[in-house]
Amino acid sequence: MIEKVVFMNMCMISDNKGNVLALDKVGKNYSGTTFPGGHVEAGETFIESVIREVFEETGLTIKNPKLMGIYHWISGDVRNVGFLYRTDEFEGKLISSDEGRVYWISEKDYLKKSLAPGMQQVWQIMHSDVPMECLQTITEEGIIAKIQ
Repeated sequence: MIEKVVFMNMCMISDNKGNVLALDKVGKNYSGTTFPGGHVEAGETFIESVIREVFEETGLTIKNPKLMGIYHWISGDVRNVGFLYRTDEFEGKLISSDEGRVYWISEKDYLKKSLAPGMQQVWQIMHSDVPMECLQTITEEGIIAKIQ
């Protein structure tokens, strides 16, 4: 069987003062506190895509995003594959978008927010010393996350 695959990205931006950039996402299909990111468009590299998505959602231009891992989940007959990046290099003025409000928050306070689905696993990947992968599967018993 051949799967349809959709590529996405997400980037954790830190300010080297103990804060990360949060996005309070508002949407029908995905809401809660998350990091900026989105879909990879045709003809883009994954890095070009994450730089574009972060700019569109935050007004910031990031530099040197480091690949931290992969987060993927199956929704119907589609495998959604998200590449997770992290950086502390950026410039520009922070501006919220239609995706939601963006703001700096301490790392400890971030984890107290009402996080979007899967963000606990994303947080773990973003703070790992080695690249990691997480596959989430929805079952009748709930969501099963396999992280390695």
